Amino acid sequence: MTERSTLPSPTPPFRAVLTPNRSLSPAGFLILMSAIGIVSFAIGIAFFSLGAWPVAGFLGLDVALIYYAFRANYRASRRFETVEVDTDTITITRVQPDGTSESFDFNTYWARIRLDEEPSGRTALSIITHGRAFRFATCLGNDDRRAFASTLDAELRARRTFVPNA
Repeated sequence: MTERSTLPSPTPPFRAVLTPNRSLSPAGFLILMSAIGIVSFAIGIAFFSLGAWPVAGFLGLDVALIYYAFRANYRASRRFETVEVDTDTITITRVQPDGTSESFDFNTYWARIRLDEEPSGRTALSIITHGRAFRFATCLGNDDRRAFASTLDAELRARRTFVPNA
């Protein structure tokens, strides 16, 4: 009778990158800004020809403000979070738009996932450990946050229940 002493391999590491959803591509941004610029220019020429020349300047200012608002939005979209679950550690790394990052580590045995839902349908996802809550995944929409909470909770449960055969 032969005895097998090989241990089953633990669950492979889990890794997710959470990024904000941006529905307007760079090409779409160019088309939108071109359309806004052309319409504002045409309206500005009409007002200028009627003698209301200050309106043309304000229309140009509107186009500039819309442009800078979109640029700020695109800059903010460079922020992301990575969630990594290993055998005994959950690591959440936040990367800011300027490239700076900060990491937070949690023990998989003590960490619990909590999804708070408001009556309006808004959600908030947190890791609870030792009586403290750490909120993350703020860049996700409510439905994506619910799905990710379910996936991450299942992943943590699988890590806690893994017992190698001796």
